[in-house]
Amino acid sequence: MLRFAAKTDRGLVRPHNEDAIAFDEQAQVAVLADGMGGYNAGEVASRMATELVRDELAQLQSSERGRAARSGQLQKLMIEAVQHANLRIFETSLAEPACRGMGTTVVAALFHHDRLVLAHLGDSRCYRFRRGVLTQLTHDHSQVQEQVDAGYLSADAARFAPNKNLITRAVGVGPHIDVDVGSHAVERGDLYLLCSDGLSDMLTAQELSAMLAQDDGDLELLSEALVLAANQQGGRDNISVIVVSVASVNGTANDAGLLARIRKWLGRK
Repeated sequence: MLRFAAKTDRGLVRPHNEDAIAFDEQAQVAVLADGMGGYNAGEVASRMATELVRDELAQLQSSERGRAARSGQLQKLMIEAVQHANLRIFETSLAEPACRGMGTTVVAALFHHDRLVLAHLGDSRCYRFRRGVLTQLTHDHSQVQEQVDAGYLSADAARFAPNKNLITRAVGVGPHIDVDVGSHAVERGDLYLLCSDGLSDMLTAQELSAMLAQDDGDLELLSEALVLAANQQGGRDNISVIVVSVASVNGTANDAGLLARIRKWLGRK
């Protein structure tokens, strides 16, 4: 069983909120986006991305094709969902002058049995908190991350780099995109955090880990606390979070029941 909670906030500096969040707890899907573009175009791009990707993935999860899909197939279907959203956003930017040049980051999470399938572009992130250890599951598509990868910048210095928000991949800025996807094992007790850079730029990994370690099961309160902490550090950007808690992994109870029945049939305790 999975539980979801989310919160988005304008922050303390930006005039409006260009982030968007969407999730479907029943379908076990979550999507977060950080838009960019003049006037309100960033808001349009991020909202389109989150709603289009969430709806397509939720429909996939409820279909026979989705239920039977393996991890590799799901990764391809995730790419398709993000590509479909990309084309819709790009076509809208061409058709609507006020939306010209809009784009958005995307991080999408689909939980399927005992796997998490992630797709992302840009610098919105997904973290996993497992047994006291925080792991970043996504890799930023940004100029600063490229400098870190090349050894020109340390991870600590990257947080204060003047060009840290310049991303190298985005949804909606062209007809073709390169989507990063990955599959990860899910365990009972895991806590997953999807967030925009308004959170990850304000809080260090150590600070995030300390806050997630204090989770007492109230995910709404945890979401609010994360946003509050980012605002207390300056709130220089929009702040969005989606938190997912894994109480049990799909199929665990059924597998245990089947094992008990097999033992009974075999005359074992």
